[in-house]
Amino acid sequence: MTAQVPGPAERVFAQFLALQHQARAAADIDNLAYVLVNDAQPLFGYRHAALLIAGRVQAVTGISQVEPHAPFVAFVERSANQLLNQGASVKPHVVDASALTEQTRADWQSLSTGSVFWIPLLDRRQELFGGLWIAREQPWSGAEQALLSQLGDCYSHAWLALQPRKPWRLRWPRKKILAVALAASLLLILPVRQSVLAPAEVVPLNGQVVAAPLDGVIVEFLVKPNQAVSNGDLLLRFDATSLKAQADVAGRSLDVAEAELRSNSQRAFADAEAKARLDLLAARVEQKRAERDYALNLLARSEVHAERDGIAVFADAERWTGKPVQTGERLMEIADPNQAELRVELAVGDAIELETGAEVALFLDSDPLNRHAASLERLAYEAQTGAAGQLAYRVDARFAEAPPRIGLRGTAKLFGQRVPLVLYLLRRPLAAFRQSVGL
Repeated sequence: MTAQVPGPAERVFAQFLALQHQARAAADIDNLAYVLVNDAQPLFGYRHAALLIAGRVQAVTGISQVEPHAPFVAFVERSANQLLNQGASVKPHVVDASALTEQTRADWQSLSTGSVFWIPLLDRRQELFGGLWIAREQPWSGAEQALLSQLGDCYSHAWLALQPRKPWRLRWPRKKILAVALAASLLLILPVRQSVLAPAEVVPLNGQVVAAPLDGVIVEFLVKPNQAVSNGDLLLRFDATSLKAQADVAGRSLDVAEAELRSNSQRAFADAEAKARLDLLAARVEQKRAERDYALNLLARSEVHAERDGIAVFADAERWTGKPVQTGERLMEIADPNQAELRVELAVGDAIELETGAEVALFLDSDPLNRHAASLERLAYEAQTGAAGQLAYRVDARFAEAPPRIGLRGTAKLFGQRVPLVLYLLRRPLAAFRQSVGL
């Protein structure tokens, strides 16, 4: 018994089932896109097919990489958009050229071919997410249109299996994107208070600076940091060994000069030469007396006393003990603990427009949850190198209420004028861009 030879209808049906199998067997989206525009070409004999997803061409027959700005790609996208606007893209049909614009029809004649069939790709809610633009010279028969319609359902199912979520262009329609863009634009021009953060320290207000009165070595500190002192209390001592020796030598030199003056004064009645030397000896006595007084003054300066009531503000006594210092070198500060101000080091890159009386908020490192209010009093015009080694402007602020303990450090927030939110967010990036490109 001989096997029955399959007829044309059986072969077409077998090819149709193979196309469905190939679509469902695709491993990823790129492979499926290639199958959709290429594998059905032997069965339907079309010249080219273009796959559109969310209005953008993703694959074209015989092309491995789609050029977004190619004339054919632009033509297909524009035609599909016109079909969508007419509500004619949700059902499979032969595209009527008269439904398109005159320019699109002209592009059709030069870029595509006579008969085009549109296969929509629909999701589970029967909403359009893409489609196939298939073109050939011969008209499409009713049987072919029925097969292509069924094939479109299979292609939609295969695509949704690999990419169940809608493309973002469909999840965000143009009106919604425009609304979000408008809302973001309005938000970016919303005026906000400009502010910057900078390190800050609580420092004495109108304190007395205690500086080294002479060149020497400190041998003893008699006070501790933040210790209360009264007017006249001894604060520290310098090594006075050489000073005592200088004062003793100066005193003895003065005694010698005075004795010589008295001797010549007695001889002056009988000796004209001795009388002539009296003025010189008197001047020498005054010189030696000045040297002795200067030596005694230096000796007195070897002990430094407080000149007002307050607390001794300095870091560490051990840092100074045994260290040679020079005249005028700052040793400590005597300050009233109830009078303090805020000193801020505002980095040059963070400098904003600040006015006298601007609001300042201090958050101490030791108590970051509580806010201490202050107001700006002075802003330096010239930047100086701070303790961290970077250029910064000195900013002084007065506390609105009782100040924190002198010496505490934290972060200060300085509030400037109101500016658009976009300038608040992009001020630093714009400044960095200008510095990098030189504009």
